[in-house]
Amino acid sequence: MNAKDMTVAEHIQELRKRLITVVVFFVLAVIISLFAAKPVIRYLQHAEEARMLTMNAFRVTDPLKVYMEVTIVIACLLVLPVILYQLWAFVSPGLYEKERRITLSFIPISFLLFISGVLFAYYVLFPLMVHFMIGLSNEMGIHSVIGIREYFSFLLRITLPFGFVFQMPVITMFFTRLGIITPKLLKKARKYAYFSLIVTAAVMTPPDVFSQLIVSIPLIVLYEISIGISAMAYRKAKAPGEKPVLDGTAAP
Repeated sequence: MNAKDMTVAEHIQELRKRLITVVVFFVLAVIISLFAAKPVIRYLQHAEEARMLTMNAFRVTDPLKVYMEVTIVIACLLVLPVILYQLWAFVSPGLYEKERRITLSFIPISFLLFISGVLFAYYVLFPLMVHFMIGLSNEMGIHSVIGIREYFSFLLRITLPFGFVFQMPVITMFFTRLGIITPKLLKKARKYAYFSLIVTAAVMTPPDVFSQLIVSIPLIVLYEISIGISAMAYRKAKAPGEKPVLDGTAAP
């Protein structure tokens, strides 16, 4: 059934079905994550950065809270492709066939970029932060005794946002296909984007040029990749028989 032919009640029913599917998969993901969380926590505790710190549980409930936090994060990562697919399935009846194929291809790309961003933050940014903090503590004669919950909270706050930062190429492609942005606009805004990315890297890294370069260079490369992807998406949108998604005259 075409989305235009569906009533409000049918839309609500369809949304309810999609939400129930997500909830069911999330519950299954939580069950799996309950078994996966302990090995993940042990792995993170035995990383080089963790071994440099003395971690303690300052409250009786801290280990349980860490265990549940890691469980939920793992479950969210596992169910992320399902959420993206269900979102696509909900809006796809209102799209043309070519638009459905294009938007469906965003799902695996978006998921892989999210994981890549998390891994980049964990293996590159997080060690820089920990080494800087430990070095600063040593210079000040402070013996660092870290609460395990604070350690994992800090780890998640550093790594997870980069998963969203690495969505830049997918978002660029999507908005280009919508006709909202163009490669010319991205090129014109390049110097402002560079400045914003460098400032972001400076805020998130220790105050030394080397660390800032390590983080800012991949972000700048990601922006340049986004320009290239936008150019390809723009050429496809302008190809004969193709129209931006927001253009109602697009060919079926």
